Amino acid sequence: MGDASRSRAPGAGSTRRRVRSGEDFDIIIGFLGFWALVLLVVTVWMEVTAQPALGWALGLLATLLALYGMIRLRRKLPDRR
Repeated sequence: MGDASRSRAPGAGSTRRRVRSGEDFDIIIGFLGFWALVLLVVTVWMEVTAQPALGWALGLLATLLALYGMIRLRRKLPDRR
């Protein structure tokens, strides 16, 4: 096992790490997108049923801002293969 890691070209690990990092961002973006959708549904339901929805709406706003920030950061990384 130890000999296989020595046969790689120098710098190959950093490229693989950047690609993996991009995939990690994709996972986080999907996670945030899921919760944004859940919070949207809950917020709309709270509004329709005339219940207080300010907390849900602020949570949705925070999730959407985090999602926007992650998408902007993801654009700087290489595409998935």
